[in-house]
Amino acid sequence: MRIVTISDTHGQHDKLNLPDGDLLIHAGDITNKGEDSETQIFLEWFDRQKFKSKILVAGNHDFYFERHSEEEIQRLLPSNMFYLKDTGTEIENIKFWGSPVTPWFMNWAFNRRRGHEIARHWDLIPSDTEVLITHGPMFRRLDQNREGQHLGCKDLFLKSQELNLKFHVFGHIHESYGVIERQDVKFLNASVVNDKYELVNEPLSFDIF
Repeated sequence: MRIVTISDTHGQHDKLNLPDGDLLIHAGDITNKGEDSETQIFLEWFDRQKFKSKILVAGNHDFYFERHSEEEIQRLLPSNMFYLKDTGTEIENIKFWGSPVTPWFMNWAFNRRRGHEIARHWDLIPSDTEVLITHGPMFRRLDQNREGQHLGCKDLFLKSQELNLKFHVFGHIHESYGVIERQDVKFLNASVVNDKYELVNEPLSFDIF
């Protein structure tokens, strides 16, 4: 399966040139302010993309998804599009899990306090998850801002040590776009914009068998 990943499009999705693939993943921040009109425009664009399946996780800018239940949103989507909110799905025998949650910062959508409050969300991740999709990174995995601070979630890092992950897809920290591999896990920060919200990065792809 060829998987194409994007994140942090912030309303600039229509300027992207997506490579061919089987599954398209968006790891959150599809909008700037989470308004209904922004969200609807994106969902219509997402639906038009020529992929067999699609997975969507919300981000801290996407207040629309915080205002509506997972069931309400899934009813709006076609059968080949999966909205994950601390939930999972299986596509071609590959197990995916997604969460929009990020550590608390200025009371954005899906913010949780570090420690027990956020760890409760990570405790839901099944141990057999192969592809994890979160909006934000875990600690020291493509999580540095322009000042060099590591902003990733330590609680998610601790949980990851219990999982049999193959891939972790995320965004949120625009400055750390790229791919690294640690302990046989490939980490992809798929943010397509930089810290000035300029669309400068290409979608990231990988194959999974």
